[in-house]
Amino acid sequence: MTLATRENQADVGHIETPEQEHHHAPRRGLKRWLLTTNHKEIGTLYLWFSFTMFLVGGAMAMVIRAELFQPGLQLVEPNFFNQMTTVHGLVMVFGAVMPAFTGLANWMIPMMIGAPDMALPRLNNWSFWILPFAFAMLLGSLFMEGGGPAFGWTFYAPLSTTFSGDSTALFVFSVHIMGISSIMGAINVIVTIVNLRAPGMTYMKMPLFVWTWLITAFLLIAVMPVLAGAVTMVLTDKYFGTSFFDAAGGGDPVLFQHIFWFFGHPEVYIMILPAFGIISAIVPAFSRKRLFGYASMVYATASIALLSFIVWAHHMFTTGMPVAAELFFMYCTMLISVPTGVKVFNWVATMWRGAISFEAPMMFALAFIVLFTIGGLSGLMLAITPVDFQYHDTYFVVAHFHYVLVSGAVFSIMAAAYYWLPKWTGHMYSETLAKWHFWCSIISVNLLFFPMHFLGLAGMPRRIPDYALQFADINKIVSIGGFAFGLSQLIFLALVIKCIRGGDKAPAKPWDGAEGLEWSVASPAPLHTFDTPPEVK
Repeated sequence: MTLATRENQADVGHIETPEQEHHHAPRRGLKRWLLTTNHKEIGTLYLWFSFTMFLVGGAMAMVIRAELFQPGLQLVEPNFFNQMTTVHGLVMVFGAVMPAFTGLANWMIPMMIGAPDMALPRLNNWSFWILPFAFAMLLGSLFMEGGGPAFGWTFYAPLSTTFSGDSTALFVFSVHIMGISSIMGAINVIVTIVNLRAPGMTYMKMPLFVWTWLITAFLLIAVMPVLAGAVTMVLTDKYFGTSFFDAAGGGDPVLFQHIFWFFGHPEVYIMILPAFGIISAIVPAFSRKRLFGYASMVYATASIALLSFIVWAHHMFTTGMPVAAELFFMYCTMLISVPTGVKVFNWVATMWRGAISFEAPMMFALAFIVLFTIGGLSGLMLAITPVDFQYHDTYFVVAHFHYVLVSGAVFSIMAAAYYWLPKWTGHMYSETLAKWHFWCSIISVNLLFFPMHFLGLAGMPRRIPDYALQFADINKIVSIGGFAFGLSQLIFLALVIKCIRGGDKAPAKPWDGAEGLEWSVASPAPLHTFDTPPEVK
């Protein structure tokens, strides 16, 4: 949605330039980052933390793929392999993807809606600074006697209760802190968007990224307490003699799955809705057209959020549910693909007959649309109950959700980084390095995840350190793809550092077709963006 077109940018009100902000100079040294309440600096902290966790989680994925390079037990003990699969999942979901989107929200939402800052700046600082401690605890548990959590990132009971090690307490505490951080961040986003929009910025004039984050924030507030309840029950079952998930004491292990997935499925959309907002900003900018069907995109996003609460048991088709329940969850899951299809259709319609140029943000956005659609189609296959009986707990599922979360969420974050990097740093990045990063990533990510579909269809179970001989060749290809994808991200790291240190000066609006208030301020964006709220016409 266009907020400040070229014609009305003159009416955007007074915008502070870097020369005018000398009286707002930031603190120096470490104190600047520890005590900052500025939304841009906190956004930067989130983004660097997220990238660090992305590399840590990626290193764990390298351990997994090195072990699976050929059959037999090669490098690590089975228990350590299980720790790697568990902590890799937790770090990537809670440490890489979610903080990256929160960092983008912190940086961009106030600029997009004409706000001076986030509504609750001290809460903002607190919500970031508790995260490093949560992950220090989680990663530190790997060095305990008996090792870290080894029960899968979904920590199913009784694996996480009866059969887990002493590190479970640290795991539970760290998940609680992550959840608290998410809830505080979500409250901040909602209050900022509802209260601090510039004059004239009605809800239906907000950029799609702001809309998707507003809906995501409500999802976070709704489901994070459910996760807190699940981990607390795991804690009391393990250490305090309760029997929530122990059949011998009158509990039910399947109850755990219901509680976990009631959190877990909306969580999937928490990790993908902001991506939809990013793609809805980039595709129109590089097609030099307005977004097709803005209102339908808003309603589709809200529909996905609402439907996400009634599809959780499609993760549980093999637990012996009544047939009526299986049919209900099957049809609801198929229904959720409709608003998602609306989004894909609208992006394609936006590009139709547009004057498209293929800079790095657009290339990652196009890769997102194609590869996320592959993940969506395999999700539709998994939604069909009798078929899911074959796919369940095989590498087909691993392929499906990695297409959604890597070539989906992670690619959208890469696209956003390239799109807004000139605004953040004041410099243009190296387009040559960006193209290298893109082509290395897209080739390796498909080499890594596409063959997993065939492994799953042939019956290879997930979360195993050893496998039958007939899966050897495909696993070798998958591991090579994994190593290549991991190394490709070092190109991105080099590019970002190079861009921060210097390069061609970025204009206020480096992309011809980009629209919105964030492009009406100087590059790099001044520490305090708007002294006077801009007028949106």
